Amino acid sequence: MFGNLSDKFESALRKLSGQSKISEANVRDSMEEVREALLEADVHYEVAEKFCERVLEQAVGVEVLEAVRPGEQMIKIVHDELVRLLGGDEVAEDEQAGLSDAPILFVSPGPTVVMMAGLQGSGKTTTCGKLAANLKKQGKSVMLCAADLQRPAAVKQLEVLANQVNDTVEGPGAVSFHGEPDKCKEYGQAVGVAVDVCRNALKKARTENIDVLILDTAGRLHINDDLMGELRKVNHAVQPHHIFLVLDAMTGQDAVNSAKAFNDQLELDGVVLTKFDSDTRGGAALSVRQVTGKPIKFIGVGEQIDALEAFHPRRIAGRILGMGDVVSLVEKAQAEVSEEEAMRVQEKLAAGKLTMDDFLKQLRTIRRMGSMKSLLGMLPGVGGQLKDLDMDESQIDRTEAMINSMTVKERTDIEVLDNSRRRRISKGSGTHQQDVSQLVKGFNMVSQLGQAMSGMGMMGKMKAMQQMNPAAMQAAMAGGGGNPFGKGKGSTKAQQNKTKYKKRKRK
Repeated sequence: MFGNLSDKFESALRKLSGQSKISEANVRDSMEEVREALLEADVHYEVAEKFCERVLEQAVGVEVLEAVRPGEQMIKIVHDELVRLLGGDEVAEDEQAGLSDAPILFVSPGPTVVMMAGLQGSGKTTTCGKLAANLKKQGKSVMLCAADLQRPAAVKQLEVLANQVNDTVEGPGAVSFHGEPDKCKEYGQAVGVAVDVCRNALKKARTENIDVLILDTAGRLHINDDLMGELRKVNHAVQPHHIFLVLDAMTGQDAVNSAKAFNDQLELDGVVLTKFDSDTRGGAALSVRQVTGKPIKFIGVGEQIDALEAFHPRRIAGRILGMGDVVSLVEKAQAEVSEEEAMRVQEKLAAGKLTMDDFLKQLRTIRRMGSMKSLLGMLPGVGGQLKDLDMDESQIDRTEAMINSMTVKERTDIEVLDNSRRRRISKGSGTHQQDVSQLVKGFNMVSQLGQAMSGMGMMGKMKAMQQMNPAAMQAAMAGGGGNPFGKGKGSTKAQQNKTKYKKRKRK
């Protein structure tokens, strides 16, 4: 995410390196590039102008601190302004006042009612399921109410999502479903009926002591007076505690304009941006808070049912400037791995006793956390190296197949894997014998890497990971071998080119 914008920011701020003082002339030159980058990212024109003016105002004449280069000091100024632009100033004020910065404030007694609104095709129903999964992990009981009576199969889709959350998402909470499919009619004839469905869901939620009731209303255009009137009626009848507008981040300025139009007719409490991981421009994220005055509450970061995260302005600003997001990375890891399990694996790594079963478990944990590219991108200084890197996620599938084709003895002790055993494993997994050999090399590399890093502190581990070649690191983690500290020579692509060259030379 923010790939293009991050590149432009880096280029603009790099020009200040070597200067003894941040002057108006060199800052203006940099801000021209930043302004151009923001406009290309589809940021609202007035937002881009005000952002550059504020940075210029704060930066001009600032004396460079000792041992700090002008470029680094400018990054600090830009970072703080980005945090403010994304709504971080309000979060800081809430923290100082002792208020919670949680996206949803729960009422007692329940249920806390959350009404979801949005344009057609913005991913609203899927987001309702993701929000239910997020709340289930927090131990909340959730009811999903299918109030979209306009779109065919919308009621069934939400019911399927409720079952999917219960079946696949671990957590102490539970998700129930309320739908009245008999009230669904052809488009245009069921306007207003959703009000009764929402009332009935609220009564049922109170009876069953549900913590959170999520209302999935029909997608609509803000110019559709009948459907907007229905939203207002639902709001009046149920009086939700939170009204969230779901927007597709990839639509840029269109998303911001829609948010403004919805807010004019219905007082919003926040925005949820879907497809945030696919938005390389970032215009919606950087504009919606300033144009509408409404904070971004959640972001959709993948297709999985649990791929919904709370929006943290300071962390997103760090990602834009290539500073990484280690806090989010640690939180993802903690959500997937218990402290006891982490200690157990660390001890086995330090002792050099890691098995293929442990290796497979770690790969599956990484997969649940997100794509390899997104995880590596959270490391400071690594994001820029991933720009042109095409990571083959299917490599992990092949690795799983090979490990599953091994016997218990082979998984425990890879030293027994002679040529005969490797041929059997390759046939059983539908791969080549060379792939099995590469898996063994990759496993040994991860084991050695773990032993080398076991005695390091957190800062030492971070430095070591920053020096790795991301392509080779992915290949090693997926069993492809390579040199993670090289300049690309250990990458899968480089290995393929080397093999082709040797074949041509033999011919």
